[in-house]
Amino acid sequence: MKYLTIVFTIALLIVACTQVPMPSQSPILEPNTLPPDAPVTSPPQNGSTPMETPDMTFAPKPNDTSLSREDVFINESGLLIRESFPSQITLSLSGDLPTPCHELRVEIKEPDSENKINVEVYSVVDPDQVCIQVLEPFQANIDLGTIPSGHYTVWVNGEMVGEFDS
Repeated sequence: MKYLTIVFTIALLIVACTQVPMPSQSPILEPNTLPPDAPVTSPPQNGSTPMETPDMTFAPKPNDTSLSREDVFINESGLLIRESFPSQITLSLSGDLPTPCHELRVEIKEPDSENKINVEVYSVVDPDQVCIQVLEPFQANIDLGTIPSGHYTVWVNGEMVGEFDS
């Protein structure tokens, strides 16, 4: 029994001290290549004016025109309202992308005449890319930027998420 314990201990030490080669990982690329302090503005669509939002990594990108636009599955959405002046409003989203190859995009429109802030959440993907067919969970907190004073409602893909006073 003593001999078995010694052999097991030596085998465990040998296994613990060996280096296991890790699979090569591609470098993580930052989705936004602008300097951190530069505001990102989403491109206008359908004649609407986009809002300027600081550090928005999910904003539409110029090369998105060559990609296919698809829906996302939003499981939860809500507003985080910080008590500060001026008001700091953050849209919290969680859900699933259709596949791991899809990239999340969020486009925030300027408030309309009824003080509705419409937010479009979608994904883009290269249609020629082969990808595993499994849902990819996501969670994002999107700063809505500086908003003039008033009472506002926030709508994500046509559904009201919440309202706030700024």
